[in-house]
Amino acid sequence: MSFEERLSGGHPNSLGNTIEVVEKVLQNPKLFDDFFNCYFSKDEVVRLRVSNGMKRICKADKSIVLPYVDRLLNEISKIDQASTKWTLAQLFLLLEKDLSESQKASAKKILKENLATHSDWIVLNQTIETLGKWAKKDENLKGWLLPHLKRLAQDERKSVSKRASKTLEALV
Repeated sequence: MSFEERLSGGHPNSLGNTIEVVEKVLQNPKLFDDFFNCYFSKDEVVRLRVSNGMKRICKADKSIVLPYVDRLLNEISKIDQASTKWTLAQLFLLLEKDLSESQKASAKKILKENLATHSDWIVLNQTIETLGKWAKKDENLKGWLLPHLKRLAQDERKSVSKRASKTLEALV
């Protein structure tokens, strides 16, 4: 049974077989490419579970994910699905020390675009988290981020407004 088949079905908000698939990949990293390519599934539940699995794999052994950073930046960032966008924010933060200057610049561009244009509350919260941490060491990013944090501090969703307000306080 392929990874895509194992990751499909069941309740859309459940992990399904994600943990089992992640364990297989961690035991045999040569399988990661097959897992990664499930991002291109037509099934959005499969893509959601791949995102969840990517985060788990990266936390357990980021050396498996590192060779795929350029594909995350150039291919996965173009997938129009909230779970993919919030996972990228998490992955970029986890991989920050391993990104080249060029990769980090691309990651910032992607995250800035997501923060400026996306409305999903998890995308906004995860993106604020990553950009907020990066802005502590990057005055240009901080200058760009502050007006967005002020705007999002007024968001009607408490989790978004609270995260934006806390990040704003930490930066000023």
